[in-house]
Amino acid sequence: MSRTTLNITESVYDYLLSVSLREAGVLRELREETASHPHANMQIAPEQGQFMQMLARLIGAKTVVEVGVFTGYSSLAVALALPETGRIVACDVSEEYTAIARRYWKKAGVAHKVDLRLAPALETLDHLLEQEHAAETFDMAFIDADKESYLLYYERILQLLRPGGLLLVDNVLWSGLPADPEHHDAATDALRAFNTFLYQDERIDLSLLPLADGLTLARKR
Repeated sequence: MSRTTLNITESVYDYLLSVSLREAGVLRELREETASHPHANMQIAPEQGQFMQMLARLIGAKTVVEVGVFTGYSSLAVALALPETGRIVACDVSEEYTAIARRYWKKAGVAHKVDLRLAPALETLDHLLEQEHAAETFDMAFIDADKESYLLYYERILQLLRPGGLLLVDNVLWSGLPADPEHHDAATDALRAFNTFLYQDERIDLSLLPLADGLTLARKR
C-alpha cells in the first residue's frame, strides 16, 4: 500500500502494458514505424492513447481539436473512438510528418473524420473562432506542440470547448524539469508558467496525472 504514486520501473511498466494495453493493429503499426523516425520521442505513449480513447468515449465526444499531429498516433487513437459522424480538426505545420498520419488514417478507415489544417495552429484556432463561429462547439481538445505557445493555445481552446468539455495537455512534467527551480530553458520555463497558470485558473476543474511525460486534464466549467 502507498499514499503516493508508484514508481514505474521497467518491469512494472511492462506488466502494466501486458494487462491493460488493447492496441489496435493499425495503431501498433504506426507506432512501430514512428519508432525509427529521428523525432520518435514526439509520439505519445500507447497507454496514453488508450486513455484518451477512454476519455473520449466517457464524455461522448463527437468534435475534437488537436494541436500538434506529428505522425498521427493520438489523432488516430481518438478517431477510432469517435462515432462515424465524429470530427477532429487536426492542426500542424508539417506536410512531411502528417503524410505518414494520412496513410494510417486512410488505412484505419477514419480519414473522413480528420480535418487536417496545415497552418500555424494559432491561425487555425483564430479562424475557427472568428470565421467559423465555432466557440463552445468542441467536446474535447488535445495540445501537444511547441511548449512556449501552450498558454496561447489554451486560451483559444478554452473558448472553443463547450461547458463540460475536456482539454488534455501533454508533456506537462517534461522529464521532471519544471520541478527543478534551478533549471531554465525556454520550454521548461514556459511549462512551469503554464502549470501554475492552470492551477490558479478558476474557469476549469484540474488534474495533472503522472502518465507518460505528464498529462493535464482540464474540464471547462
